[in-house]
Amino acid sequence: MSADEAAGASVTKEAAAPDRYRPSARRLAHEAYRRRRARRSALIATASTMVTAGALLALLVGSPGWPAVRRSFLSAEYARQALPEVLKGLRINLELMAVCGVLILVLGLVLAALRTLRGPVFLPVRLLATAYVDFFLGLPMIICLLVMITGVPALRLTGVTTDPLWLGGAALVLTYTAYVSEVFRAGIESVHPGQLAAARSLGLSHAQALRFVVLPQAVRRVVPPLLNNLVSLQKDTGLVSIGGVIDAVYAAKIINGRSFNSTPYLVAALVFVVLTIPLTRFTGWLTARMNRRRDQGGMS
Repeated sequence: MSADEAAGASVTKEAAAPDRYRPSARRLAHEAYRRRRARRSALIATASTMVTAGALLALLVGSPGWPAVRRSFLSAEYARQALPEVLKGLRINLELMAVCGVLILVLGLVLAALRTLRGPVFLPVRLLATAYVDFFLGLPMIICLLVMITGVPALRLTGVTTDPLWLGGAALVLTYTAYVSEVFRAGIESVHPGQLAAARSLGLSHAQALRFVVLPQAVRRVVPPLLNNLVSLQKDTGLVSIGGVIDAVYAAKIINGRSFNSTPYLVAALVFVVLTIPLTRFTGWLTARMNRRRDQGGMS
């Protein structure tokens, strides 16, 4: 084929091809209006936020006791002294959260499964599990910690530790297991009874139907509230300091006792906040993602 013939064929194809999509003037005007509106909303939100922050800052700085608060809580010198000690003590909090978190998830799931057992022969088990949950849901965490840390050593039991770290961790496990078991039980009960009936009709036992059919769906549904419980556990690990465990909170207390300055407490608070925010944001993102999948029919 000659060059002229090739050029002619190319022109013919371009002429035969459909015109490319071109938005109408009305659509372009609408998109420009939406962009202007978005910019206007962003400017208003920014200005409103800055005005609110400025008003709160002016109220804080203009209060009569601001100079004393600044000296007691915002000392750069004591913050530099406290940060290494607080971070050193934070290792105890992270270890507690990791170990206790695993135990709480396992025991909470077992406790929730025991409460779902049917039949008169399992009535004592259900009653004991329900009594445990009701008791520890109503018992304040601080009282549980005090009883474990001070009461267990007073019993002088052979082979039972008196280490406040272990006893404090046991108190966290006892209390949070009750909360987590209720989360798991809500997830189990959210699964339609027909799922369990269908599994039993296929020849599975109650335990097998619970393990292979009900629990996978239930656990998937309760992941966001479980992560919220983990966030709460991370913060409550600081309560073991009442037994003398040198964690991040107690490290701040030691420096405060030497200097009579409360800046170390603020440093410890900020450290916990920095640890908590990523997990909180991840929980929110995961919840929104699961809601979108459910709305689109991707997850029951």
